[in-house]
Amino acid sequence: MKLLGKLFISCAIVFASMSALANEWLRTIPDFELTDQLGAVHTLDTYKDYDYVVFYVQGVGCPIARIALPNYREVRAEYADKNIAFSMFNSNIQDSLPRIAKEADEFGIDFPIMKDEGQKLAKALGVERTAEVFIVNPRTQEVLFRGPINDQLGYETQRVSASEHYLKDALDTVLAGGVVNMDDVPDSKGCLIAIFDT
Repeated sequence: MKLLGKLFISCAIVFASMSALANEWLRTIPDFELTDQLGAVHTLDTYKDYDYVVFYVQGVGCPIARIALPNYREVRAEYADKNIAFSMFNSNIQDSLPRIAKEADEFGIDFPIMKDEGQKLAKALGVERTAEVFIVNPRTQEVLFRGPINDQLGYETQRVSASEHYLKDALDTVLAGGVVNMDDVPDSKGCLIAIFDT
């Protein structure tokens, strides 16, 4: 009986630890005031009329972030009637707004790309790499999903087509009122973002 009790306590501790890790992984997004490459200022209030907003981590010169763009556009097109906003932010210290605007023009990026000054979003969300996406409830500030768009891209690998569609599946889940199982979502592949302490 004592052994069963110890086993129960051990399991409870493990599950509590896993829950804490999940909560740490899906942090809340802080309010922000950031300018995009066209000079528009964005805050969470900018997205208050949307049910959800998807943020994509962009980086100037990152090949993975560039190659994943068509996939991000495809998701936006598929959910165009679902009252979901799609945006981007750039947390690279070395990427200025003029550099971001040049990249957007050169690669036809038709999303707003907010410059994450001081890496406020990156630090709050635990961002480490580009090409990661976040689903956020703009009214509660909850992050409901983070991960890759799909499994098409990897380091030095690229499939002809994706077999797993993590962002689409997550959007379907949250739109149906469910909770995304983050255990089924791998880490994002992308270019490393250097985070600086201030």
